[in-house]
Order: sequence, then structure tokens, then C-alpha cells
Amino acid sequence: MSNLQAGAIGFFIAGAIALVIFLLRRHEAARKLEEATGASERLLGEARKQSEAIRRDAELQAKDELLQARTELEREGREQHRDLQEFEKRLASQEASLERRVETVEGRVKEMEQRDAAVRERERQAEETRQALARATEENRIALERAAGMTREEAKSTLLNEMMAETKHEAAKRIRLVEEEARLEADRRAKRVVAIAIERLAGEFVAERTISVITLPTDDMKGRIIGREGRNIRAIEAATGVDLIVDDTPEAVVISCHNPIRREIARVALEKLISDGRIHPGRIEEVVRKSEHEVEEAIREAGQKALFEVGVHGVHPELIKLLGMLKYRYAKQARRAALLHDIGKSLTHEVDGSHALIGADIARKYGESAKICNAIAAHHEEVKAETILAPLVDAADALSGARPGARREVLESYVRRLEDLERISNSFSGVEKSFAVQAGREIRILVEPTKVDDDQAVVLARDVARKIENEMTYPGQIKVTVIREMRASELAR
Repeated sequence: MSNLQAGAIGFFIAGAIALVIFLLRRHEAARKLEEATGASERLLGEARKQSEAIRRDAELQAKDELLQARTELEREGREQHRDLQEFEKRLASQEASLERRVETVEGRVKEMEQRDAAVRERERQAEETRQALARATEENRIALERAAGMTREEAKSTLLNEMMAETKHEAAKRIRLVEEEARLEADRRAKRVVAIAIERLAGEFVAERTISVITLPTDDMKGRIIGREGRNIRAIEAATGVDLIVDDTPEAVVISCHNPIRREIARVALEKLISDGRIHPGRIEEVVRKSEHEVEEAIREAGQKALFEVGVHGVHPELIKLLGMLKYRYAKQARRAALLHDIGKSLTHEVDGSHALIGADIARKYGESAKICNAIAAHHEEVKAETILAPLVDAADALSGARPGARREVLESYVRRLEDLERISNSFSGVEKSFAVQAGREIRILVEPTKVDDDQAVVLARDVARKIENEMTYPGQIKVTVIREMRASELAR
């Protein structure tokens, strides 16, 4: 076999194989197509069945919803119908009530019309009565004027004057009663305040006025003052009659005694003992005797000095001694406060305010004690007095200022002020005479007892004081005193 033949046979075999493969594949494809067609028909049938089932379910659901909506609509319709029926019933009831009210209002309107007619009739009758009363009043007035001999205006003025006089009289009585009640209440409260003050301040008062403090050079001196087993301190207390207090106060001992003379003797003696350094019972008695003589001499000198300053002579020695003993009470502090009480006047042209308060600030600034500062501030009663010095200085200032010319006024202005006081007082009705006394610090008014009674005297004093305040300028205060004196006299023949 040749190669050509062999190639043709191979080609033929290959073609046959390819044809067989093609036919096999075609058959397989046809089979698969037939299977796919069957599967698609089955799927299509199932889809048709499912869609039919869904359609039927949807139709059933729609029918159910339609049935529910119809049922709900019917229920709402029934409710609305029921509400409508109730509303119609209420409306009918309101219409009936409104008709009844309309009938009531109509009845009231008719009643009001009747009342208005009656009121108009009464007003007409009242107007006629008023006119008749006015005519009768006018006739009576004319008749009264002819009978009384005065016009209506004159009668009105007379009546008003009588009413005002009666009103003033009643007001004066009321003022007098109120002032009396206020005086009694003030007295009661003052006693209560004094009692409370005594209760609260008794301890401070006693401590302030019954002790003297002695300054020691060192604390070691306390032991020497006490002495062995306390013999020195007992000797001092026995010789002077005071209580010697040695406590923890640094470099100081306290002398306590109600008698200021004994306390002064003990102070002088103790200072001598401390200065000398020799402290024992014998030396203590000797120093105390010397101190007694020194204090008695100082008392006599103080009394003689006071008498010399006021120009008084021929006083008994015992009185001189008693006068000098006042030195150990308030004399020094009173003189100091009195000397400084008007110190604020030196700065009133530079500082605004009361000279008393300015002076107290100055004294406080330069180290004066609280007692002195309070006495300066309170000598015109602008602040509360806290010690006895304040009223002492106030009284001394009033006594000194009451002398004519004490304020260094020129004679014309001084006399003019007295004349103004008397002029203002004499301008009031019922005043008989008036006198300015106490250098213009007081005005005394004598009234006619037949025109001014006791109650009106109180009102007159108040009115005069107010007029003086409004029309005059003056230092300090002016006291207004109204004097009413009733005298009855008869001759015996």
C-alpha cells in the first residue's frame, strides 16, 4: 500500500469518526433539548399553578378586607347615627331651655319696664318734693336771717369758728392725754431700762471704779510682794484695808477696794515699796503711814486749790478736806472732758458736721480715752451718753452758755434774738406777756386764763416752738414754757 492510499484511508477514517462524534453530539443535544423543553414546560405549569394560587389568595384577602371595611363602615355609620340622635336630643333640650329663658327674660323685661316707670314716677315726685323743700328752706333762711340779723355767710363763718374752736379744744385734750400716757410709759420703760442696765453693767461698773493696776518692773517682784508664806501681802492688805490681787497678768498687780482713798493710799505705798525694794511687814507699816500723810496732804491741797480758783474763803478745814476727796472720783476726768468738749469748733470751717462729733473724732485720733471721747460727742445729746461724764459736761456747758455774752455775741444780735423770741411768742392769741430768760435759752409765756385753758396751753407751747424753729437761727436748744395762772380775789369789808 502506498502512502497516498494510506493517507486517504486515514482521512476517511478520521472523517467517519468526526461524523460519528457529530451525530452523537447532535443526538445528545436533541435529547437535552427535549429534556429542557420538558423541564421548562413543567416549570411553566408550576408557575401557572402558583400564580393561580396567589391570585386566589389575593382575591380572598381582598374580599376579607372589603368585608372588614364594610363592617367597620357600617359600625361607624351606626355610631354616627347614634351620636346624631343624641345631639338632636340635646339640641331639642337646649331649644326648650332657651325658649324657657326667653320667656323668663321677656317677663323680666316687662317687670323692669314697670319698675322704670315706677322709678320715674318716684323721681318726679322726689323732684317736686325737693323743689318744695328748697322753696321752704329758702323761705326759712330768709326768715332766719331777718330774725338773727346776719346773712348766711356770716352764720356759716360763725359756725365754722365755733367748730374750729371746739375741734382745737378736743385736739388739745387729746394731745394732753397722749403726752401724759407717753410720759407714764416713758417713765415705766426708763425704769425698766435702768434696771436692765444695772443688771448687765454692774460687774463692769464695779470693776472699773474699784480697781487700780500697778505696773511692776519684772514678774519676779510678784514673789517679793507675796513674801514668805504670804506674810507681805497679808501685811499690805491689813495696813491699807484693800485686796491685793496677784494673778497671771504679766508685770502687774491689781488693787481692789470700793473706797477710792484707801485704794490711793495702797497705790502710793505699793509704788514706794516697789521702788525701794525693801518689802517686809515692818517696812510695809512704815510706808503705809507715810502714804496716808501724803494722800491727806494732797486732799487738802486739792480742796484749797479748788476754793482758790472759785474765790471762796473762810471754809471749814473739814469741808476743804471733803472737797479735796472729790479729786479721786470724777474731778480730773470731768475737767479734762470739759476742757476738750468744744475742740471740734476749731475745724468746723474745714470739716462738715457737728462740732461735738468732730471733736470726738479728733480726741479719739490723738489717743484720748473712750470716756473722754464719749463725753465730747454726747454733750449736745447727738449720741448716747455712756458714762456719767457726758451729762456732767452737758450740764456744765448749758450753765456756762446760759450767761449773757458767754457765746461772744455782739450786743445787738443778742438783744435782737431776745426780741425775736418775745415777738414770736406775743403773736399768738391769748398770750398776755412773754419773757426771754436764760440768755435766750428759754422763753416763758404768760397766757390769759380765761382765753387759754390747760389743754390749749399744751398746743400753744408746741405751736410757739415750731414757729421759732422755722423763723429763727440759734445755737443749742430753746425751751418754751407756757404759764397759766388763775387768780380769784375778793375784798373783805
